Amino acid sequence: MIVNDYKKAVEIIKNSKFTVAFTGAGISVESGIPPFRGPIGLWSKYDPKILDINFFMQNPAESWKYIKEIFYDYMQNVNPNKAHYFLAELEKNGILKGIITQNIDNLHQKAGSKNVIEFHGTASRLECIECKNKYPSENTSLDNLPPLCPNCKGILKPDFVFFGEPIPADAFEKSIYLMENADTVLVIGTTGEIMPASELPYIAKSRGAKIIEINIEPSNYTNKITDIFLNDKATVAAEKLEKNFN
Repeated sequence: MIVNDYKKAVEIIKNSKFTVAFTGAGISVESGIPPFRGPIGLWSKYDPKILDINFFMQNPAESWKYIKEIFYDYMQNVNPNKAHYFLAELEKNGILKGIITQNIDNLHQKAGSKNVIEFHGTASRLECIECKNKYPSENTSLDNLPPLCPNCKGILKPDFVFFGEPIPADAFEKSIYLMENADTVLVIGTTGEIMPASELPYIAKSRGAKIIEINIEPSNYTNKITDIFLNDKATVAAEKLEKNFN
């Protein structure tokens, strides 16, 4: 494994025919979104049961009180950072074929990325648990909780994966396709702890892909499948990579 060789990383990306990015909470931390785990993580302040599907179905109002606080009162006002814009630029230039993100914050799309697979869904939509209609969250009032479906008055749930729910089949299949075809994977800001998302880079590696990892500390991938470890914040790494591209 090579550490902090930005020139080599850019050389690999430039020679790549099919580069894919795989992003986690670490890319959005610098936009002000806290991770779920760790000392500053959301689970140090909130009980994870609020995102358990069984708890939500039985206590939607209680779950929604905290969901609104975490994902809507605050996250709606955050903006993409340099790392998000860098990936959008790579896609625009035909270098990046797609982004698989574990994040639900919509920041890749806000930065201009088009082919974004939201492995865990998104907070930007709400889904009715009865009729399955979906609505943009920004157009839905959260003054009365839980919010109700305009169509059938069923309870609306954020359209992201709760504990106890499966990964959306479409996102799963598209992610597998990208990883099976990738010859380079940019792993950014993820510890590699959350199954089944954590398995995705291994699929690419098993087919001979180069793994370029950007993380502030070693992850579950670093000493197993990473070829180049860029030990920096995502924004710092994005700036350094950009300079070496020019």
